[in-house]
Amino acid sequence: MKKIAIVTTHPIQYHSPLFKMLTERGVVSIKVFYTWGKSVLKEKFDPGFGKVVSWDIPLLEGYDYEMVGNVSKDPGSHHYNGIQNPTLIKEIKLWSPTAILVFGWNFHSHLRCMIYFKGKIPIFFRGDSTLLDLNPYRLKDRFKFLALKFVYRHIDKALYVGLANRNYYKRCGVKDQNLIFTPHAIDNERFSNKYDIDLRKELNIDSEDILILFSGKLEKKKNPILLIKSFSKIKSEKLHLLIVGSGPLEAEIKKTVSLFTEDIQRRIHLMGFQNQKNMPNVYQASDLFVLPSEGPGETWGLAINEAMASSKAVIASDKCGASFDLIQNRVNGYVFQSGNENMLSEKIKNTIESKFRLAEMGKESFRIIKNWSLSNICQVIEKSVIYL
Repeated sequence: MKKIAIVTTHPIQYHSPLFKMLTERGVVSIKVFYTWGKSVLKEKFDPGFGKVVSWDIPLLEGYDYEMVGNVSKDPGSHHYNGIQNPTLIKEIKLWSPTAILVFGWNFHSHLRCMIYFKGKIPIFFRGDSTLLDLNPYRLKDRFKFLALKFVYRHIDKALYVGLANRNYYKRCGVKDQNLIFTPHAIDNERFSNKYDIDLRKELNIDSEDILILFSGKLEKKKNPILLIKSFSKIKSEKLHLLIVGSGPLEAEIKKTVSLFTEDIQRRIHLMGFQNQKNMPNVYQASDLFVLPSEGPGETWGLAINEAMASSKAVIASDKCGASFDLIQNRVNGYVFQSGNENMLSEKIKNTIESKFRLAEMGKESFRIIKNWSLSNICQVIEKSVIYL
């Protein structure tokens, strides 16, 4: 059986189901080398959420893995020198893989691994970077791509997740024949199941009312305050907004909401951080999902996948990589210009014309997202390695 060594920093709720599925399918053998080290198993502070986060779904079950020793004085995925594994190359060699799949190059040991094994073992690379924040007139960005061309000379295949990601790899010098489409996906089934808990009743939202949802880290790049301001401009007593998440903008959000009339305040619900097990309930309670990100660094926006798997209409800014692949204007939602408050208000108005229209757009979302699945990623990876 062909063997894939997977190099990534730490267990992530979006990646672990993929590793488990690859193992269950039994077409290839995998072993995940986690480079953060054993300290990643401890509860840690997430600056995006502004709190210690411990996911309530299993992330280390159903697949083979190893926690590689990390000697960094400041371990973590927040900086290049946070991942330093003196034994990583030796441990990969001992396992004798057919191919190596690296998630993210911008860590000391990941880049070192790519450089060492290039020409010895095929290197597959997966990331979701885009050109959406690129300023072609900024000298810093020009030099950045000279460095990136050096980096990507040390891979054999880039597994691109969508159109914006593909354009990025091409800008970095990766040839068309070395680009393989592997759709950015989540565990669709977990979000498509219907749940009994009715969150709307808990929030005192009538079944005929329309509920807009924002879910994510309350940070500047997600720009939730733009959505709150756009919502406040829409005159409708039947329209509600639910903000789910925590982070640095919590105090500013509460202050912004307090400046509105009592009627608007009554229809804005701040729910705070919700763990993974409850998130399907949150999506099922809503009618429309909005991700108003402004960046920099909003490479994709997997919450869009989650909303679509939950059969919801979606609106997202043009700073979200997912918007170019998953949102079809007037079919399952809209894309708006990042930072344009009035345009976002108009797109929301167009989408909420009726509950029936929202439901139909939600059905289209579900139809589209079915092809963006973990099983499709597995098939691509398996096919790519089997024919080496």
